[in-house]
Amino acid sequence: MTAIIELDDVRVEFRSGWGANRRDVIAMAGVSFEVEQGETLGLVGESGSGKTTTGAVALGLQRVTRGTVRFEGAPLARSLRSRAGRVQAVQQHPQWALDPRRRVIDSVLEPLRVVSHDGDHEKRALAMLSDVGLTESFAGRRPHELSGGQRQRVAIARALVTRPRFIVFDEAVSALDVSVQAQIINLIRDLQKEHGFSSLFISHDLAAVRYVSHRVAVMRRGEVVELADTAVFYESPAHPYSQKLFQELTS
Repeated sequence: MTAIIELDDVRVEFRSGWGANRRDVIAMAGVSFEVEQGETLGLVGESGSGKTTTGAVALGLQRVTRGTVRFEGAPLARSLRSRAGRVQAVQQHPQWALDPRRRVIDSVLEPLRVVSHDGDHEKRALAMLSDVGLTESFAGRRPHELSGGQRQRVAIARALVTRPRFIVFDEAVSALDVSVQAQIINLIRDLQKEHGFSSLFISHDLAAVRYVSHRVAVMRRGEVVELADTAVFYESPAHPYSQKLFQELTS
């Protein structure tokens, strides 16, 4: 298998607070992992463990203090334009990606117009909406006319329309009702099979991660303390912190 994203001994430090309360924060402390072609790596851990910073690093949005990030075998370029459309993100709140004044079709078209000036963009955007389970009748609507699950489907269509190689799903289902969460997770699995993208699925929800991921990495205080195949991990978590997360899930 070919690695799409590789993090090698990545460390991220920054300063937080003001005056006497100013302190150094280590968000990532020597994190190493890779995401293979067509694979979903689940990233779990409690709030403040470094999950979101790790996702930002993998997207090239966070400068690292030390270490190397590679995309398709080469150092990840700092220029946003050089990787435009090749890496994408789906966030917890879809409204962050959707302009409330724009029609659905315009929101999906926007990233496509940035990376391509050829072809029938609208046809491709409508096809992508169909892929995420939205009919053409949704194209002219605006975000406030949609349910939370429908808005997240639009956000996923917007991320996928450029045919990215790698997507970060950062708590992409945590703000949805439980029944809708299952629908979106199933959608992500089906879309990955169809389009072949690799992904980092960040969540505090071990049940969601189990269903969508091929492997699981556990973060604690900026470190990956366990990395294992999903079946192995959920059968017998090895690290005490992983075991604690399981106890909280089942209690």
